[in-house]
Amino acid sequence: MILIKPRVEQIPAYVSALQRGWSPDNLRPQAAQEQIASISGNAELFVSNLDDPTAKAGPAILPDGSKVPRLPSIRRWIWDDGFCGHVSLRWTPGTEELPPTCSGHIGYAVVPWRRGEGLASAALLAILPEALAVGLAYVIITTSPENPASVRVIEKAGGALIRTYIADRALGGHETLEFRILLK
Repeated sequence: MILIKPRVEQIPAYVSALQRGWSPDNLRPQAAQEQIASISGNAELFVSNLDDPTAKAGPAILPDGSKVPRLPSIRRWIWDDGFCGHVSLRWTPGTEELPPTCSGHIGYAVVPWRRGEGLASAALLAILPEALAVGLAYVIITTSPENPASVRVIEKAGGALIRTYIADRALGGHETLEFRILLK
């Protein structure tokens, strides 16, 4: 497994995953169709917006449809004999704090037909040096209590449960587990 910076040459594999029903946003399944439309409109722009450390790509759309200012972020594709999913890192420059409408520093999603292979665990460990490089002392990762596989991924990477809380209404207002992984 390697993490790759998305490139236009790999778009067909990405689109294939979207067409097979995978969504890069577990809170917004419709994101798959939105991304297919965006790719067909301008694949180069789509790919360039996935690596957005200056937050130039415009507002982020939340699960309730509202829009908030985008945070600096990068996205890497999980690649192992083809596209397997993605892992993303987002941050607020100069602090570990995140706005209440951001569910954590790191998010990941593996295509259903490649789950159970340890890809999410490997991807999470592989993105942690990027978090350290942007100045974070720790990262916050959240998941649902109904997702024991994600809990295991986070714990394997050294995540410690910090709290259970109800997510912001714009993020669905559901029970959420918050983990912290120390980087320094």
